[in-house]
Parts: sequence; structure tokens; C-alpha cells
Amino acid sequence: MSNRVFDTIIIGAGPAGLTAALYAARARLSTLVIEKMGSGGQAATTDWLENYPGFPEGINGFELTTKMDEQARQAGASFVSESVTGLIVPEAGGSLFTVKCTENEYLGTTIIIATGADHKLLGVTGEAELRGRGVSYCATCDGPFFKDKHVIVAGGGDSAVQEAIYLTRFASRVTLVHRRDKLRATAVLQQRASSNPKISFQWNSVITAITGTDSVKSVMIKNVSDSAASEIPADGVFVFVGLVPNTKVFDGLIELDDKGYIVTDEYMATSRPGVFACGDVRKKLLRQIVTAAGDGAAAAFSAQEYAENHK
Repeated sequence: MSNRVFDTIIIGAGPAGLTAALYAARARLSTLVIEKMGSGGQAATTDWLENYPGFPEGINGFELTTKMDEQARQAGASFVSESVTGLIVPEAGGSLFTVKCTENEYLGTTIIIATGADHKLLGVTGEAELRGRGVSYCATCDGPFFKDKHVIVAGGGDSAVQEAIYLTRFASRVTLVHRRDKLRATAVLQQRASSNPKISFQWNSVITAITGTDSVKSVMIKNVSDSAASEIPADGVFVFVGLVPNTKVFDGLIELDDKGYIVTDEYMATSRPGVFACGDVRKKLLRQIVTAAGDGAAAAFSAQEYAENHK
């Protein structure tokens, strides 16, 4: 497969990449999807989605992205499991991009970047040391380990509040630590969290350290208003304080904003002709599965036009 020239190579297999693969393959473009882990991205680890159109009762994130993967494969997209280490752009007069991976190189007329974003770290003492031993970034993955325990959730957006609500299925108590005096999550999630007897709030506060030897024992908290410090005993810490785009490998090749997100136009075109970007990795207002899917469809259509004009 590494000797073949593809019309489009899609890097990443979250909802944006999978939708791009579906649309590209259905347009009869030879399509390769490169994903270092399993398909689905962060969406695959989301317990329950209630705002994706067509599922009024909601749907499990893994189930939804599995269906997306199956649909893209049925349409004719090819998949390989590798980590991308570099992108070589065509020299003057050339038309093919080279995607360098850990084991192989792949040639494509167009590139669609759909590498998404990872959870931002707190960057405090004890976080790295206790990761996997009480510190987690995925409630769906690790929530069952905290049955009848007290857990801390850091954050105040949709993800943090949604995961806090999910954790009440297992934990006896969930304390949500937020640096502001009110949540940033949507109104319906705020109402659910506020009315849940297992959830309490530590307002105007940030976590300054996580303590423990073999497992989490407590978190150190600082009040951002008066700098008062306190310690809260806890068995686990779940971190949902934002995202960091996966764009390091593309730095210097295409335009990024000051936070590292890829700058595109409405057609998903980047500053480099033939390279498109979609989903959470690009600069945009809203990062949701439905917007990722829309981005993916637009990127595939733009790639199709470019590929047809550069054959």
C-alpha cells in the first residue's frame, strides 16, 4: 500500500476524519486513513451523546463512531494503523505529498488533517506521577474503578460537567473544582449537575497539587479570589480543563494560530494548497461531533476538487 498514490490521505480517524473518508470514498477518490490508535477519537470514549442529530434517546460514543468507521470502510476507504512523524510537501513542479510514518511512507495528491486535540494537563505536582493511579482524563474508561469513592473533577465546561454526572453512577461523591463562580457548560447540563445530590462545587478554585504515593490521597486547592489554601481528601482526580491541538508535526508547514490550531477558510483549506483540515484540530467556534462531521464532509469535497484539477 505504501507504493500506491492516493487521491487523498486522511490523518486521524475521529468523527471528522471518518466523515471525510466516507465522502471521499463515495466520490470515488482513492482514500487512505492513517490512525495511530483505534477509530473514534475522543468521541469513542464519551459515554452518552444526547445532542447528535437523529438519536433522540441518545447514543453511546463508541457505538456511534464504530458505525462511522464501518460506513467509511464499506464506501471503499483503506485504513492503516501508524503514527505520522512528518509531512513532506511537493517540490516546485511536483504534485504529491509524502506522509512519513513510523514504518512506511505514503503518497497522496491531497492531505486532510483530522488529528483532533488531546486533553490539556493541569501541570501540577503529582499529576504525572499518579496518572493511571487515580489521575484520569476519561470518566468512561476509569469511572468503574471508583465505586463508592470520592472523586474530584477539574473543569467547568460541557465535558467536565457531563463527566461529573456520569461519575455519579459509581462514586459516592463528586466534587467539581472550577476557577470561576459559575459553570461554562450548557444550561441543561448545569441544571442536571446542580440537582444531583452527589455533586458539590468548589468555586473560584484551582488544583495546585495532587498528593499520594501509590494512589491519589488528596488534592491541594487554592482560592483564586483570596489565595486561601486547603486540602480535600479524594480517591481520584478527573481532568477536563481544555484541549491542546495535535499539530506539532505540522508546525512550520501550515499556518497555526497562537494556540496551535490550524487556520482554515470555510472550505477547510489551509495555507498550503492541497492540504485541508477538519474537526477539533482547526481554529473554530464550536468543537462538537456534529461540527466535526460537517467539517469532514466539506474537507472531502474540497479535496475532491483539488485532486481532480491536479491529476
